Amino acid sequence: MSSIDFRAELTKAGANVEGRWSAIRFLARRYPLGAFGAVIMALCVFAALFAPYITVYDPLSTNAAASLARPSAQHWLGCDFMGRDVYSRIVYGARISLAVGIGSLSLGLTAGVFIGLTSGYLGGWIDLAAQRLIDILQSLPLLVMALLMTASLGPSLKNTIIAIAIALIPSSARVVRSATLSLREQPFVEAAKAIGMSEVRIAFRHVLPNTLAPLIVLGTAQLGATILIEATLSFLGLGVPEPHPSWGRMLSESAAEYVRTAPWLVIFPGLAISLVVFGTNLFGDALRDILDPRQRS
Repeated sequence: MSSIDFRAELTKAGANVEGRWSAIRFLARRYPLGAFGAVIMALCVFAALFAPYITVYDPLSTNAAASLARPSAQHWLGCDFMGRDVYSRIVYGARISLAVGIGSLSLGLTAGVFIGLTSGYLGGWIDLAAQRLIDILQSLPLLVMALLMTASLGPSLKNTIIAIAIALIPSSARVVRSATLSLREQPFVEAAKAIGMSEVRIAFRHVLPNTLAPLIVLGTAQLGATILIEATLSFLGLGVPEPHPSWGRMLSESAAEYVRTAPWLVIFPGLAISLVVFGTNLFGDALRDILDPRQRS
């Protein structure tokens, strides 16, 4: 490659980077709350990925001498009744929250997409049977369904993911089905049938990609709900068990007995849950406005 070509490639790469930064700045000005939510989510992901490098203490190690220690330069957010560093447990707790949130969301959306796409595209008795199943699952609120499933499966990380995923299936199936019902009547579907394309290929290659925009918005909005449900289940003793440092279990261990004598044991885990759920909701609202022109002001 000549020096002229090399300079041209550098100029093109710089223009691409500048274009991306311009788009980010525009979105931050247009949707400041959504950008703030994205920053909160990015910080949570950063804490989960680099937890060993941004903490000093092992979240599981106990120290009787530091029991109920107040926030200080040594322990930034204090210690719990067993002398475990609260800051380390909150940072490592982000891993549990994201693992449950992303795992249950992926599993629930995958099952919901398959049910909704099959139901909406094929119709007939398949649609009738699938919708009655969705009605049964949707007859109970999301949290109540997750409680029932977790109580029947038992407290563990895997069972918590499965329980929340089952509770997420109805909403995603409804969204995909409603989009599929309108898409299957579009001219491009009729054209694909006319050239002999199979029904399965039409459904997964042409119909499914056109349902992803509302599904992405739904998934982003439900991520905060899954994190909140996991914290609720752990608070009730039905979620992620010890020794995993779950935010909900941290509240459960401290809320009743130490809320007056050691309020930092309640304030900081509760603040972590509130910020993450708040950030995902803000980002989900902004994403909905970006992907749906009818919602733009």
